[in-house]
Amino acid sequence: MNHLFLRTALAALAVSSLSLTSCDKDDDTTPGVTPTLEAKTVSNLAPQPAPTSGSGQPGTPRHYTFFSLAEGKEVPYTDSASTKWDLAFRGTTILTNGGTSGPGQGGAQVKTGLFAELTTAPDAGYAQDAATGKAIPTGSGNGWYSYNATTHIISPIAGRVVVVRTATGKYAKLEVTNYYKDAPATPTETTPSGYYTFRYVYQPDGSKNLK
Repeated sequence: MNHLFLRTALAALAVSSLSLTSCDKDDDTTPGVTPTLEAKTVSNLAPQPAPTSGSGQPGTPRHYTFFSLAEGKEVPYTDSASTKWDLAFRGTTILTNGGTSGPGQGGAQVKTGLFAELTTAPDAGYAQDAATGKAIPTGSGNGWYSYNATTHIISPIAGRVVVVRTATGKYAKLEVTNYYKDAPATPTETTPSGYYTFRYVYQPDGSKNLK
C-alpha cells in the first residue's frame, strides 16, 4: 500500500514539474512583439578596376560594383541583369535595381534626418532610375554627398538618409559615411576614392518597419 502511494505521489510530482517547465518556456516569448532589426556596416566596398587612360591615370571603371542588401554581400557583374542585386556603385553614382538600371522593383528617395530616427519607410515618393536622372540624385548637394571644388574632396552630407525599395520590393534605409579607402577622417586629393563605407537596415518581411 505504501509503495502504491509513493508511486502515485512521484507521478503527480513529475506531471507538476513538466507543467511548470512548459509554462516557463512559454513565458520566454512575447506574442506580437517584433524583434529589433540589426544595423549592418559595409566597409571599403571597392570600385571595379579601371582601364588606364592615355595620360597614365586610371580611367572610369568599366562597370558598377553590385550589392545585395538582402544578402549583405557583393554580387558578380554576371548577375547584373537579374534581381539578385539592390544597389550598384560607381564613382559618386548609386543605381537602384529598377527603371532603366535593372529588371527589379527598385527605387529610392533621399530623406533629411537622423538615421536612427527614420523608423518607417514612406508609403510613396520612390523615384526610379531613368534616362533623365537617377532615383538617388547625383551632383553636389543633391543627394548623399557634397563636393569641395577647392580640395576636390567628396563628403557625405550629415543627416541624409537614403530609403531604398529593393529589387524584390522590400525596404531598407542606408547612410553613406565615407567615400575613401579605409574611411579616413580627413582624406586628401590623393586618397583612393570610390571605396564606400555605409550602414544600413534591411527589412526582410516586406513591411515598412525599419526599427
